[in-house]
Formats: sequence, structure tokens, C-alpha cells
Amino acid sequence: MIDPKTNPGSEEHESIEHYDLEVAPRVRNLPAYLFGRINELKYRKRKAGIDVIDLGMGNPTDPPEEWVIDKLCEAARDSRNHRYSVANGVYNLRREVAVRYESRFGVSLDPDQEVVATIGSKEGFSHMCLALLGPGDTALVPAPSFPIHIHAVALASANVISLDIRDSQLFLTNIARVCESLYPRPKILVLNYPHNPTATVVDQAFFEEIVGLAKKYHFFVIHDFAYGDIGFEGCQPPSFLSTKGAKNVGCEFTTMSKGFNMAGWRVGFAAGNRDMLGALKAIKGYYDYGIFQAVQVAAIVALRHGEEGRLAQVVEYQQRRDVLLRGLRRLGWEPQTPQAGMFVWTPMPEPWKSQMGSIDFAMKLLEDANVVVSPGRGFGESGEGCLRVALVENAHRLRQAVRQIGRCLRTERAIR
Repeated sequence: MIDPKTNPGSEEHESIEHYDLEVAPRVRNLPAYLFGRINELKYRKRKAGIDVIDLGMGNPTDPPEEWVIDKLCEAARDSRNHRYSVANGVYNLRREVAVRYESRFGVSLDPDQEVVATIGSKEGFSHMCLALLGPGDTALVPAPSFPIHIHAVALASANVISLDIRDSQLFLTNIARVCESLYPRPKILVLNYPHNPTATVVDQAFFEEIVGLAKKYHFFVIHDFAYGDIGFEGCQPPSFLSTKGAKNVGCEFTTMSKGFNMAGWRVGFAAGNRDMLGALKAIKGYYDYGIFQAVQVAAIVALRHGEEGRLAQVVEYQQRRDVLLRGLRRLGWEPQTPQAGMFVWTPMPEPWKSQMGSIDFAMKLLEDANVVVSPGRGFGESGEGCLRVALVENAHRLRQAVRQIGRCLRTERAIR
């Protein structure tokens, strides 16, 4: 028999002391995660074998082109690609990004100084905030807000001022007003067009105004261009960098997650102002060794030869948009018609809008219709009363989702 007195690993001798963990203020001050309840219920339903139609996240269900996957497999078999890569991306990938900017937007970029490959645009944006912001700094952020646009600023220990973007002219006026009244002035302005969640788009003249304000008030611009690959009916969302003087005041983030269906591959890019990108490279040099090199090789060929596939994907998203809009309008909803992106932004229908908030309504649709949508409140107070619906399922599944929502709400109305 083992003597517990001489066996420090026995139960009798195990002593677990509890210490209170005090997290850093940058974590403690993060707002509550408003999608948590929805994700928890979705997980429980799927674990129980229930078919849940998830239109909550902009997470493409379509695969990349088969030949891109083949290139990934080929590159993964090359032993040289399993070593550490470089934090800012291999040169040939950065060069392809520069070629694409030149061909699509007429923007000339130096692959060495003006392009950085990132582990998705979200990582790049977050580390850019960490590189540029600190205690006492302020960022102007669009509202409603894609959560990371606020959280990355908070994690950098900086302050956020949210400005409503739904009226573009008023947004420009408010930028100037804040810059005139705040001291020290804001250090960065975050932009996001096509906008997530509202799908708002702007023209080149808007960006010209932004460049003028940035020069006048000496702030830098970070443009999240994650949905720039998806424009409907001839709409080509403009690149901020194609504006005269934009590279002097800002940078732009793009991604292969949407137009190329490579969301899980985590391939994004920062391009533009070389001082901003130099700061980003310095941060990334400490934090990571870059993207798995086989993924970078596959991304190179996707950028080089994938334009036809991207355009086909845009057509697919437009067809889904039209199916969803028709279905929701038959239910009496009044969704906005997006010109770009992969979301439909819609006010909640009555009488529910007058009776409950968007989080409770989204929970109701999940509980009773087995359909996930994103509540507008999850994008800040200015999103309350609206829902974001992602175009990530095929047309058949979208029709099914509308039918399930319709049955759910008709039943509820009959009960009332």
C-alpha cells in the first residue's frame, strides 16, 4: 500500500490554492460579448441534432476553387514550406497584391515598403491599432460598428468615439466637429466601406473629403476594405488608396476570405502608408512568424488566376441577395437592398420591434425557427432595432430559412 505521507502526488497531499486573478484594464474594460447567448443556444441545438440555418456570421460556406486547393496540397508536400515563414509575407505574395491593386484600382504599390501580408485582416487591423495607439489616444470609429473596430482600440488602451455613418455628409461634418473640439485631437479614423453591418457604400468623392480632413487635422486613416471584392449590378466599391494623397495619410486592409472563399485560410493584407506599415511590421515581428508558407503559395496563384472565380462568386451572392430580399418582403419586412458586401441589413418587423430588443428577437428566431441572424445591438446602440442577415447559405437554404421564420412569427401572432 502506498503511504500518503511519502507520496506527494496522492489525493491527501494535493492542495489547490486559489488566487484571485486581476486581468489587465484593457481586458477588464472590454464590453460584454452580446452574441454569447445566441452562440450557446446554437451549439446546444446542433449538439442535439437539430438543423440550424446559420445566417449570423459572414462565414462563407462555399469552398475555394479546386485548383487552389490542389496548389495548397502540392505546396504542403514541399518540405521547404514547413519552416518558419516571415511575418510580413513572402515577397511573391506581396508582389501579387501590388499587381492586383494596379490592375483593379490604378494604385501603384511598392511590395517591400507598402504591402504587408497579415493573418487575416482582423489580425492585421488589431496589430495596427496596437502599433499606433496607446493610453490617451483617441480613435474615431464608425457606428454601427463591426466589433473588432472598437475592441482592438480598447485592447490598445486607447479611447473610442463612435460616429454614425448612415448619413455620409453628416459623418464628415461630425469628424470635423470632433477634431475641432477635442484636445488632443483624434489620432486615427477607422473607415469600413462596404460597411459591416449596414452594407453602406461610398463614392470616390467621399474619400477625397476624408483625405482633406486627415491632412487638415493631422489624423491617420485605417480603411477596412474586407468586402471590396463583392459589388452588385456593376457597383465597384472604390479603394481608399485610389484617392489622390491617400497613401500620405492612411492604409487599407483587404482579405481573401470573401471573394475567394478562403476565410479559414487566414490570408489578409495591409497596403498603403509605409510608415504605418513599418509600425505594423515591427509589431508582427515580435508576435508571429507569418502565414503557413504553403497557404501563401496557394494564395499567390489564387490572386494571379482567380478573377473569373471571384466574379462568379459575386453573381452567386447577388442571386442569394435577391432570393432573401423577395422572401423577407413577402413576410412584410422592409430590408435595405445592398449594393455590395455579403449581408442584408433590415429593420425588425412590427409588432416585435415595439415589444422587444434585437437580441431577444434574434434569440426567438433561433429558439422557434432554428434560424440564426445577428442582432443589431451587437454592433452598438445605433444598431438596435435592426438585424444583419448573412448571404452565406445557398438559395434553397435561404428560402427554407424564410419559411421557418414566417411560420414562427405567424404562430406567435396567432397566439397573441
